[in-house]
Amino acid sequence: MKYMLMIHQGTTPTPLDPEAWATLSKDEQQAIYAAYKAVNETPGVTPGNGLQPPETATTVRVQDGKTIATDGPFVETKEALNGYLIYEADDLDAAIELAARIPAARLGGAIEVRPIMEW
Repeated sequence: MKYMLMIHQGTTPTPLDPEAWATLSKDEQQAIYAAYKAVNETPGVTPGNGLQPPETATTVRVQDGKTIATDGPFVETKEALNGYLIYEADDLDAAIELAARIPAARLGGAIEVRPIMEW
């Protein structure tokens, strides 16, 4: 089964926020890079792309036949989706094990694991 692992950065320092990233030691920064590299090289993983910050989002709804586009997401910035990957795993336990290896999970964020519908 394929799973989408959605990375919610939370308060996780990233290189995109130089001030927060600088709070980590060089060893911690290198460990995070190495962990993401290892996750992306795991058999069955299709790396996704990172996403631009939540404030760049546009949310689209159709109401009474009219398209309504609203700036930004409808979540707190700290909860916003930051990136994703696809993982073809034997079962949910394997996907959870991989999610736990993603640095954001232990550095203030969360990883949502969701099965992908296959037609």
